[in-house]
Amino acid sequence: MKIDVYGQIIFNEEDLFDLVMQGQDIATLNKVVVDPSVNLEGMAKILESPDRLLTWTFPVDSNQSVIAYDLACQSNWNMPEKYKQLDIAEYVLGLCTTEAELQRVGQELLLYQERDLFNLLRYLVYLVDVMTENRLIWGVGRGSSVSSHVLFLIKVHRINSLYYNLDIAEFLR
Repeated sequence: MKIDVYGQIIFNEEDLFDLVMQGQDIATLNKVVVDPSVNLEGMAKILESPDRLLTWTFPVDSNQSVIAYDLACQSNWNMPEKYKQLDIAEYVLGLCTTEAELQRVGQELLLYQERDLFNLLRYLVYLVDVMTENRLIWGVGRGSSVSSHVLFLIKVHRINSLYYNLDIAEFLR
């Protein structure tokens, strides 16, 4: 295994065999990035059967800049469709219980929208839902993110920025 300049983990033939021996399912194997030097025909004979079809993913073209790669990845949010279609503004405003919260959340949502961060908020809702469903524990909150009341409402952290009078400018600089 190696990591390329884009941060992708590239699997070689030995790594793929290790995954198979560990009992990884076909969905996992389809998500790995495979080194172009792997004997794909040999791997296909070993791994494929009518109910196990593999689709290989190869590393990014090395002529692509890291910035272009990052921008392409940022447009591909890996989350279920219901979260991609979520009206995040309506969702977060629906979590507000006071007029002060509505005012603050409205102000923050405008700032998130200006920075084109609504997909990030949708993904965070998805992430919190997955962690909650799987009973995973995450931190109370750290750094400047605790100054965002929107993040508090979607349960990314547990610090009420209104209670502590934290300025949103600390987070979205």
